[in-house]
Amino acid sequence: MPRRLFRLFFALLLALFLVASSCGNDDDGPAPQAAEAPEPAPTEAPTQPAPASTEAPEPESAPTEMPTEPEPAPTEAAPSPTEAPAPAPEPTEAAPDRPQRIVSLSPTATEILFAIGAGEQVVAVDEYSYYPPETPVTDLSGWDPNVEAVLSYEPDMVVISNDANDLMAAMDAVGVEVHLNSAPGDIEGGYASIAELGIAVGRVDEAAALVADLRAEIDAALAAAPDVEVRVYHELGETHYSASSNSFIGAVYAAMGAINIADEADVDGYGFPQLTEEYIVEADPELIVITDQVSYTAEDVAARPGWGEVSAVRNGNIVVVNADVASRWGPRLPQFINAVAEALNSVASPVS
Repeated sequence: MPRRLFRLFFALLLALFLVASSCGNDDDGPAPQAAEAPEPAPTEAPTQPAPASTEAPEPESAPTEMPTEPEPAPTEAAPSPTEAPAPAPEPTEAAPDRPQRIVSLSPTATEILFAIGAGEQVVAVDEYSYYPPETPVTDLSGWDPNVEAVLSYEPDMVVISNDANDLMAAMDAVGVEVHLNSAPGDIEGGYASIAELGIAVGRVDEAAALVADLRAEIDAALAAAPDVEVRVYHELGETHYSASSNSFIGAVYAAMGAINIADEADVDGYGFPQLTEEYIVEADPELIVITDQVSYTAEDVAARPGWGEVSAVRNGNIVVVNADVASRWGPRLPQFINAVAEALNSVASPVS
């Protein structure tokens, strides 16, 4: 076959082959899908991300809880900023420990404050707080206090012996601290009262030193008292109010072993019963104690009608003591105990 004819024949065969191959691909559709299996993968991939996005809302619940927990966290964290100025708490604790402007409406408390070195912190005291001499005495009243008058001294602490006129509530309303220095029931209570006041004004060590000194002096004074029972009548005024063993004054007599004639009359345990002349004469006290604050003298007592046969009058055992020293449980208490101990020593006969 001539070369030219062969080339034509070969080209014809090649064309027929290409046509047949093209028709075969259209009939075998499934094969290409299997061949292109990579596409099913993308179809399953979104199917799996979908669950992921379905669980992604869980992050939405997490954020819903996160704001709940984060809020407490900041709330708890806030204290740390507030505590960060922890110097704030410290000054707050230091302030009560050492108030700088104290107003004292209690003569006893005033004596204690100056005895423990807190006098420099006291800016005003009531009309009866005239001891020691350097106290800043004013016309303030401890029995009928005036809130405006007290506040005019701009105190950061007010010391009182009783809550007259609801002073504590009034001071609390304006943010002023109040220390209630109530009368103790016995000598140990007096020591505790001094210690508590020392803590309140930031003079703990000084108060402890004062208590130690007082304890030593009082123990010595009590030891010096005679070891005998003596009937005692402590008269507070001409209306015959007295101090029983349920009072601080009476506790001093009890500590010395004396028999207080007011005890039997103090049925309600108030500490300050009112006696009658008949009762006093019948009780026959061997020692009568009056204060220098009354308007009469020992001679006046001895001259009372019907009192001539009372042992204390008959034997001249009527003692006058300093009213302030006798009624206050502060630094001058040993003076009162020594005076009474000396008087007891002068009583000639024990109780029969």
